[in-house]
Amino acid sequence: MVRPGDAEEGRRISSLRVVLQVLPVLLIVGGVFYDLLTPHAFTAIPFFTAAPLVAAPVYSLSGTVVTGGVALIATYAVHARYGLAADADTVTEVVTVATVAVLAAVINRVVRRGEGRLASARGIAEATQRAVLPEPAGRIGGFDIAARYEAAQADAFIGGDLYAVQDSPYGVRLVVGDVRGKGMGAVAAVSIVIGAFREAAEQEATLEAVAQRLERALAREATRRGGIEAFEGFTTAVLAELPYGRGVVRIVNRGHPPPLLLHVDGTVRCLLAREAALPLGMGDLGTWPDRADETGFPAGATLLLHTDGLSEARLAGRTFRAPGELLRTLAEEVRRHTGGGMTDDMALLAVRRP
Repeated sequence: MVRPGDAEEGRRISSLRVVLQVLPVLLIVGGVFYDLLTPHAFTAIPFFTAAPLVAAPVYSLSGTVVTGGVALIATYAVHARYGLAADADTVTEVVTVATVAVLAAVINRVVRRGEGRLASARGIAEATQRAVLPEPAGRIGGFDIAARYEAAQADAFIGGDLYAVQDSPYGVRLVVGDVRGKGMGAVAAVSIVIGAFREAAEQEATLEAVAQRLERALAREATRRGGIEAFEGFTTAVLAELPYGRGVVRIVNRGHPPPLLLHVDGTVRCLLAREAALPLGMGDLGTWPDRADETGFPAGATLLLHTDGLSEARLAGRTFRAPGELLRTLAEEVRRHTGGGMTDDMALLAVRRP
């Protein structure tokens, strides 16, 4: 998924790469002119040594070697112009440029190998995201749907936030959650919650029963892992159900930020739970039956489930043509508000009744 600001950042990086690609040539040409326009006592060696070093991370190996060779020829030529082709200064500077050119070739190979590993890691991360958090279809069960995942850390495609949408015999069911912790342990917990949700959403007749299935799935995983994770692991989550043929939404909230309901006139309602409940995975601290809250979901309204602290004030008085536009706007504003330095991941899921 594309982050807000990625296009602008991509343009800046592209411009910088263009500058770096022409800089080695400019350095060599500049060094030659510097030598021609200054007295013999002044040396252009800094220009000629810098050229292959700048070329190393942006050129291919052959391009880096050619740059080093041209810099070497230029170094010798500016001395030969004075008839000093074999004096001590000439030999010293030629050897210096040759050494730097070899070093630049080594740097080039190291950089290329590192880029290959990074590309492989990014490919694995993208594949993991597609497998664990597939983007839902734009229309499910007659509802317009959009989802967005915003990772706080650059190149971290997935973390502990989750979302899922499932068309079931009982209506369209949704979940958005936030797993405690980071790293691969959080990703594993995300896969467990989503897998259990998809199965339970198809089989369980009530949303409360779906929540209990998720609770049991996390309890089994905590028991299997053992150790401190069995006592500290938990997931905040909000589950929603949109029954067919009825203008209502049912909500079960397990310690998660409440969903927001955006009406067509720009008013926003926070769907607070009537009774507080513990997050999933904390059943050992207390057990009581889940109770779904039901509220109206009129035509044209949009239900927004999220994992960060979005407030009604951010959305009040605004209207959006589609769920995707709502999520793009929110993500851009959050990035702008934080200066691009988000401290936590963010998952957004929006559903509109046409």
